[in-house]
Amino acid sequence: MKRSLLVVVAMSALASSSAMANADLAKAKNCMACHAVANKLVGPAFKDVAAKYAGQKDAEAKLTGKVLKGGSGAWGAVPMPANPQVSDAEAKTLIKWVLAQK
Repeated sequence: MKRSLLVVVAMSALASSSAMANADLAKAKNCMACHAVANKLVGPAFKDVAAKYAGQKDAEAKLTGKVLKGGSGAWGAVPMPANPQVSDAEAKTLIKWVLAQK
């Protein structure tokens, strides 16, 4: 019983630190200059992005491309610029985190 509880606590801590690390990555890559988790700024809230793309099989690939190359028309008049400072792997990590926002 104690061992099971220890495993659950360790997994929870790992998940929390991973979520925090992804929020830190979003800050480090300047995502938070235009986005917030729960509120629309210049760009949509990450929770709104997650809701819009929920259940779409190609969401991760589509949004990773938007992070890397930029895009327009999906959320209003202000285009999202390309982000050359973000690697492919970082973009995938960020998008997985964004899509997990509820």
